[in-house]
Amino acid sequence: MIIDIHCHYDMFDNPNKIIKECEIQKIITIGMTNLPSHFEMGFPHLKGYKYVRMALGLHPLMANEHEKELVKFKKNLDKTSYIGEIGLDFSKEGISTKDIQIKSFEHVLESISTKNKIVSLHSRRAEKEVLELLRKYSIKNAIFHWYSGSKTVLKQILESDYFFSINPSMLTSNTGQKLISEIPLDKVLTETDSPYTMIGNRRTRPNDVKVVIDYLAKSNGLSVEFVENKIYSNFKSIINKIR
Repeated sequence: MIIDIHCHYDMFDNPNKIIKECEIQKIITIGMTNLPSHFEMGFPHLKGYKYVRMALGLHPLMANEHEKELVKFKKNLDKTSYIGEIGLDFSKEGISTKDIQIKSFEHVLESISTKNKIVSLHSRRAEKEVLELLRKYSIKNAIFHWYSGSKTVLKQILESDYFFSINPSMLTSNTGQKLISEIPLDKVLTETDSPYTMIGNRRTRPNDVKVVIDYLAKSNGLSVEFVENKIYSNFKSIINKIR
């Protein structure tokens, strides 16, 4: 069984088509949302699905909308076990809202600190700060999505017993491959971040996590079946923590 732990099926032109594909193909799929209002719109459509879930998010690059969305975040918190996409972005794209992001992120972490949740994190150019805040609020079940930070912080993340999710775009650069080589297989999960990633000239879909599984199998000298089972085992270990 394959897993897309971080995608944005609500951002496809036809979300229902993607969701139904995942259900038919038995792909465990966790859909991120960028704002609680997006979660509110999508969540009712998932009733009855076995393999597809929706996460409650507050994306750092939408910081200017956070103030009016924080109430909705708390309102919807008990509807899902998954939180994401949340975090910080101190790249050129996000640095102007740094202070708002930190305030919002701390608000979210405080809200979930006493609850059993699975958290998917955005940390571009803010990996150290994200890790420090996770530790401050004693968040135990976190996944660093599309990590692009230093090896030093990567090791600190591993010491905190957090996970990393890997997508096809990370495989296309030497930097991405080197970072992946530093992550033990028992701390790896698969993602696509679709539809925001590409394979060739097409946008990824959840079943493209197979590309990551194939890469991990080849680079570690293991069978595809072994890696697929290991990723599933990693996912189950996270689920078991919140039960």
